[in-house]
Amino acid sequence: MVSADDKIAVGLRLSAGNEGDAPEGRKLIDEIKDLPPKTKVLMDRAYEDNETRELVVKLGYIPIVPPKINRKNPWKHDNETYKKRNVVERLFRKLKEFRRIFTRYDKLDIIFMGFVYFALTIIIIK
Repeated sequence: MVSADDKIAVGLRLSAGNEGDAPEGRKLIDEIKDLPPKTKVLMDRAYEDNETRELVVKLGYIPIVPPKINRKNPWKHDNETYKKRNVVERLFRKLKEFRRIFTRYDKLDIIFMGFVYFALTIIIIK
């Protein structure tokens, strides 16, 4: 999910449960090209691979992601800005208040995503 704050999702993709999030995250970042240049993109460590960071830089954004602890050549990151990533986590928490999303009752992705969009609409209205 790409989020503007704790209520607004800019983009959303569903990844398979047996795959990593980074490939779908790269597709999502590549689809959202209307952000202003030099926008800071705060990502968790699941997206710290070279390919994702290079894509963010190629699109003209600034990647803010801490390196994994076992990285041989770690980079410096803006820790104060990274602390603001909790805003996205708050949006996920609000989504998980909807039991149907939290427990994933729906078997079909299209039905599940439809309810996620419905829940995001309710979150914005509140």
